[in-house]
Amino acid sequence: MPLGIQAMGDGVNFAIFSRNATRVRLELFSHPQDSAPARVMDLDSARNRTGDVWHIWVQGIGSGQLYAYRVDGPYEPSEGHRFNFNRLLLDPFATAISQLPPWDFAAACGYDSAAAEQDLVISKRDNSRSMPKCIFVNEPFEWNGDQPLRHLWSKTIIYEMHVRGLTIHPQSGVDHPGSYRGLTEKIPYLKTLGITAVELMPVQEFNETSVTRRNPLTSQMLTNYWGYDPVAFFAPKASYSSSGELGQQRLEFKEMVRAFHNAGIEVILDVVFNHTAEGDELGPTLCFRGLDNAIFYTLADDKRYYKDFTGTGNTINANHPVVRDYILSALRYWMVEMHVDGFRFDLAAVLGRGRSGRLLANAPLLGRIAEDPILRDVKIIAEAWDAAGAYEVGSFSERRWAEWNGRYRDDVRRFWRGDDGMLGSFASRICGSADIYTKSGKGPEGSINFITSHDGFTLNDLVSYRSKHNEANGENNHDGTDANYSENYGSEGADDDPGIEMLRKRQIKNFLLTLMISRGVPMLLGGDEFRRTQGGNNNAYCQDNETSWIDWANLEQHQEIYRFVRGMIAFRSAHPVLSKEVFYTDAEIHWFGPAGGLPNWADPKEKQFACLIQENEQDALFLIFNAGTNATEFRLPSLPNGGRWHRAVDTGCSAPQDLIAAGEEAPVDNSSAYPLVSHSSVILLARKKKPVSAVGAL
Repeated sequence: MPLGIQAMGDGVNFAIFSRNATRVRLELFSHPQDSAPARVMDLDSARNRTGDVWHIWVQGIGSGQLYAYRVDGPYEPSEGHRFNFNRLLLDPFATAISQLPPWDFAAACGYDSAAAEQDLVISKRDNSRSMPKCIFVNEPFEWNGDQPLRHLWSKTIIYEMHVRGLTIHPQSGVDHPGSYRGLTEKIPYLKTLGITAVELMPVQEFNETSVTRRNPLTSQMLTNYWGYDPVAFFAPKASYSSSGELGQQRLEFKEMVRAFHNAGIEVILDVVFNHTAEGDELGPTLCFRGLDNAIFYTLADDKRYYKDFTGTGNTINANHPVVRDYILSALRYWMVEMHVDGFRFDLAAVLGRGRSGRLLANAPLLGRIAEDPILRDVKIIAEAWDAAGAYEVGSFSERRWAEWNGRYRDDVRRFWRGDDGMLGSFASRICGSADIYTKSGKGPEGSINFITSHDGFTLNDLVSYRSKHNEANGENNHDGTDANYSENYGSEGADDDPGIEMLRKRQIKNFLLTLMISRGVPMLLGGDEFRRTQGGNNNAYCQDNETSWIDWANLEQHQEIYRFVRGMIAFRSAHPVLSKEVFYTDAEIHWFGPAGGLPNWADPKEKQFACLIQENEQDALFLIFNAGTNATEFRLPSLPNGGRWHRAVDTGCSAPQDLIAAGEEAPVDNSSAYPLVSHSSVILLARKKKPVSAVGAL
């Protein structure tokens, strides 16, 4: 112990788990593409095995050493065993793996025939040349006193991004495009925007070439761009390194985290512990399948097959004690060794399923993650559903778990689209979703609020397309959700009609305003601040091209939206009442209809309402929303002691009057009703003293 590879004395200890193996071989290589090892060590079951751990200490191993395993045992698929000594296996604890262009998954498949009925015939092909090797990395790194930032949820603004996609576009203006260093070069931009945390789409090592289809529109090969298909859970993605792929990726990742922390920005990783790239019974043997298939995966009653709660062919057996310890070890590694600040768990409902696949009332793994003494201060966020029908938004595990609030996304989209009967739901969402979270003891901080994410339309496309356009994915437009709750406002896709463009911009601002005034934790999709488009593709997982890349030319073209986002983030920061980690009390918030009384909550056709939020004894915010197609007027509540309302934000106004700098808000006539155009929102301020001017001009 510990499992994996550790420097000890003048050598290195290798340790790997396998309960049902009969033979384990360690192979050392000189080059990534080598088919023959430079040195072979067969582990003796008497001297090199303690319980289920196979181990060997080897003298003279230095940083950069390439290695892999071969593991033998019963090949009995009907019993769940799929050992194959002809397959080179990755160490599940490897902290870096080499890159091979292209990485040949087909050569790692377990059978000579792809037919299911042939799965009792083990493949004799050796895949050493086409298989990446593990890399022992033991280079020192100076953190210079770096410590976790531990931002409160109430102070957190999350920016979701793809490491490669943020800077790979020719217009990105960085020296190291598509890499960890390229991302580091964008830190000043993110700091100026007001971001306090970045959420990185998967950086755990995966194979880009696992998608084998072509784009039917261009004939170009598609790729595994998003990376939700992990191979090595401890290893940062090598191809995201600008300095090399033989261990340098680990150093460069650390440099990136250190730079983010120096700027006051946390790093959250989107992690995928629900399945692996080994797929179904016809998939490749890369690691877990060849080490102990029956322990690492949830198998069907007929153990030749896998239970699939993820839509990918297999499901990790997350609540087996061995697998549970493995996942915890990986999380601790990323936190302790790599200094990351939190994790967003993809399809996290899977982690709450037991060995039979049933959802557990008190899933051991989820409780362990929440209560682990090492992980106690990291942010943990659940995508609280899976591909098999589990939907646990509002009830996912214990209070420490925050959740992607899918109902927030859908209800806010439907309200601003003008759907009937959304008044009450929208009001609940902007107040922190007490109707969803109170029953589980969570507060608003349990709700990660988002309008868009990597999975679905961008914000620009949400107001530009009525339907998805995923033809380029090669799945006949059958992939991706149909429940987009989107609208095009006159034509499908890009349009230079001034009326359509004006309405689309107004709706974008309405969504952004809603996100930033809602209690809970706001998450912004990278590029939405300057209208990134995917051309209507709402499932661009396989598009490593300009469909997915952020085109930084849009920043100059859409300065109006960028300015609005930056201003709304600053506004949220200047008004802490909007981000408190408790639900509103009756004394803090009051509701109004256009005429000044209560809104008509029961009328499904009602599309307008307002709320008065009391910041303190003197100061208040009056928020007005009009999702209807007609202009309306709102009677303003009276203010004590001769106070006066001032307009801070009005999405119905043209820039720069849409958002006015702090301290320069325009006074309005308290005795008159405030007019709103269709599809618009307004924030009025009432303050005895002028707002603090330190927020700055925008």
